[in-house]
Amino acid sequence: MTAAQATSVAATPTEPRTIRRRFRRPSVGAVIVYVAATLLAVFWLLPLLWALSTSFKTETEASLGQDIHWWPETWSVEGYKVLFERGDHFTWMLNSTIVSVIVTVLTLVLCVTAAYGFSRFDFPAKNVLFGAIIAGLMVPGQALIIPLFDLVNALHMGGTYWGLALPQVVAPVMVFILKRFFDAIPKDYEEAAKLDGAGHFRVLWNVILPMSGPIIAAVAIFTFIGSWNNYLWPLLVASDPSMMTLPVGLQVVAGGYGLFYAQNMAAAVLGAAPLLIVFLIFQKRIVEGVAGVGLK
Repeated sequence: MTAAQATSVAATPTEPRTIRRRFRRPSVGAVIVYVAATLLAVFWLLPLLWALSTSFKTETEASLGQDIHWWPETWSVEGYKVLFERGDHFTWMLNSTIVSVIVTVLTLVLCVTAAYGFSRFDFPAKNVLFGAIIAGLMVPGQALIIPLFDLVNALHMGGTYWGLALPQVVAPVMVFILKRFFDAIPKDYEEAAKLDGAGHFRVLWNVILPMSGPIIAAVAIFTFIGSWNNYLWPLLVASDPSMMTLPVGLQVVAGGYGLFYAQNMAAAVLGAAPLLIVFLIFQKRIVEGVAGVGLK
């Protein structure tokens, strides 16, 4: 027997094992988890599908309380047409976009620098200050409404973008998440950069942030979505319809035109579309960021 034949004979018994490992059947527990997750996803999608379907119905059909059916008998874009003609919906979307971008940028700047300081520096009362930040997680935002409202009025920022955005910037949970991620990054990279003459801000910008892309993206997206969906604070500050954000405008102004189900659903679909697009584009980053928080 030649060496090549001996090699082929010796390799033959291992092939079925490789195939069995590659096409291993899922366990019963895994099947149950997959089925349960699929059912939960379907139940979660049902309200969205109902809103999308209702937005394409005529107002008469959408207002009927009897004979409810999923698909429109007569497809209509009247609800979207009214929104385009009225024009205020897109003003609210622009306001929501500006406020959410301001909140996201300022939150990232403050939370990243604070988390880096707590993660890499030793200074007096460090644990006390970080404990105060953690304690801020237990303070409901509603408890700060009155002092924040008085402060915004004292600074004459009521009804402005800054008055809408600045009170939403404080995010203790983001500081905690970023610090935990920064703690998991080895300090060898920073020491190598400092040997090349890099200062703290250059280390943060050129070393820490490139390695923290997933968690930064996740924090940015969650902050943007939270600001976009915020209703209570913009309701108190923005009294002028031209400065209202989308959630407030849909509830306060749009409700003044009457109860129109198709139009309200069309407005809700248009309002949720940007968030859905952002989530679909950065879905991988969000998953990586959430998983990265659990790094050891």
